[in-house]
Amino acid sequence: EKAVNLKKDLAEMQEWMTQAEEEYLEKDFEYKSPEELENAVEEMKRAKEDVLQKEVRVKILKDNIKMLATKVPSSGQDLVTELNVVLENYQLLCNRIRGKCHTLEEVWSCWIELLQYLDLETAWLNNLEERVQLTGNLPDKLDAVNDALESLESVLRHPADNRTQIRELGQTLIDGGILDDIISEKLEAFNARYEELSHLAVSRQITLEQQLQTMRETDHMLQVLQENLTDLDRQLTSYLTDRIDAFQMPQEAQ
Repeated sequence: EKAVNLKKDLAEMQEWMTQAEEEYLEKDFEYKSPEELENAVEEMKRAKEDVLQKEVRVKILKDNIKMLATKVPSSGQDLVTELNVVLENYQLLCNRIRGKCHTLEEVWSCWIELLQYLDLETAWLNNLEERVQLTGNLPDKLDAVNDALESLESVLRHPADNRTQIRELGQTLIDGGILDDIISEKLEAFNARYEELSHLAVSRQITLEQQLQTMRETDHMLQVLQENLTDLDRQLTSYLTDRIDAFQMPQEAQ
């Protein structure tokens, strides 16, 4: 009777493993929204816990069969053979579910990381847009133009590492058919805004550089003119002080 019950337990265990495999490993999942992906991750975590909880039952079953085989070799040996098959299938099921759970957790982590990088780069684009707008109505002063140029250049020196991460993470998920529509839409919008703002910022940078160069040249010319006028004023003053008649002066002084 004990052998019959153990044989029944083995059959039930094998049936449960077959159902678990069909439910968790053979279904075709399509992750078209973050909610679907998150639900799949949680479901696979529960599946992993469910399978691992059966480990105690498997161990008890194993101990009982080995004990029976020791006491009654004739009826226990066949059960040992069946047990080995069940143990092998159980270990395989555990490994496969662990693997799928790990994969889904990695995919979810990849999606969250992509969102974080997009948030960082969007904040940078907002800052860049603000700096560009501030260069629109500058006072016609060299210091103001120089400060605006330096401020814009400091934002433009932003490293490209985050954009590389966005591209690689997005492509990894899209290649896996995961959230591909949503990610493609997000990347397209981000890249379009990045191209537009970066080109506008570089164009404004060039304009400010040219404006600054012109103002510096004008300032230099005014400085030279001022120095020349100062020299001429000093010379004329000396002529007046010495009461030199205008007709005695060189033509240019007259």
